Amino acid sequence: MGLGGCIILIAVGAILTFATDWHMSGVNVHLVGFILMMVGLIGVATFSSIARRRRLVVPPPTTTVVEEDPHHHHGTAYGDGYRDGYGV
Repeated sequence: MGLGGCIILIAVGAILTFATDWHMSGVNVHLVGFILMMVGLIGVATFSSIARRRRLVVPPPTTTVVEEDPHHHHGTAYGDGYRDGYGV
């Protein structure tokens, strides 16, 4: 049940509790309205709690990218300590 359904339960319960004067044998209409309002309020509280948890932003795990130096040549003709024919 979504937030809209909970609000409808609260509205119907309030109408049955405060705006009707029906008398049915074996059914207390005001009590039914009160129960519907309580169920709607519990639903709103549950929905907002779940929605609050969904809104928490957890940053994605970062990956470290290691790039090798493209100008570094192992075993070239320049010998140790030289890169691309230039000094260190």
